Amino acid sequence: MTEVLRKLSTPANYTVEIKQSKFIVNAAKVENLSQTLEFFEAVADHSANHNCWAYRIGQKYRFSDDGEPASTAGKPILAAIDGQNFDQTMIIVTRHFGGIKLGVGGLIRAYGGCSARCLQSASSEVIIVLKRAVIRSPFTHTGTIHNLLAQFQASLLNEAFESDGLVITLEIAEKSWPEMVRKLQNTTRGQATIRPLLG
Repeated sequence: MTEVLRKLSTPANYTVEIKQSKFIVNAAKVENLSQTLEFFEAVADHSANHNCWAYRIGQKYRFSDDGEPASTAGKPILAAIDGQNFDQTMIIVTRHFGGIKLGVGGLIRAYGGCSARCLQSASSEVIIVLKRAVIRSPFTHTGTIHNLLAQFQASLLNEAFESDGLVITLEIAEKSWPEMVRKLQNTTRGQATIRPLLG
């Protein structure tokens, strides 16, 4: 079973001091590369020692250590995003160095830990993955199909009446798809067909 993915409802921030270094975390929902650049420019503090970041948008991800030792900042931030099951998310951690070195392990714990805590306290919502499909059915099942659409909270995108019956284009939450297919087959005794639209 796939994990439920979440996205931020509103931008979030979190600040913590670790061995005199101040870590300021800013997180926001991003849907494309231009939004990641805009967010970075909006919150990065160029007077700070480091502005480390990571983002995840579906299969696309990137991260930066911004001068910290390799893999001690960007990767732990990305690991926090993935570990909390977030998508469409970018986190920027600004560090004001306080004079005490944290070491490799300390940096990984600091960047990963404060990023995870920021997401844990953030306002978020479930990402609903939608699937489009076409139902073809004899006219006799029109009422039954409309009831099923309402039952599964599917969106009716188009309804056409052809000589041999009804053609409905709909959008449904992917998690409801298997049950919708099963119920449609049962209630129409296999007379209605449903197939997904690709792309």
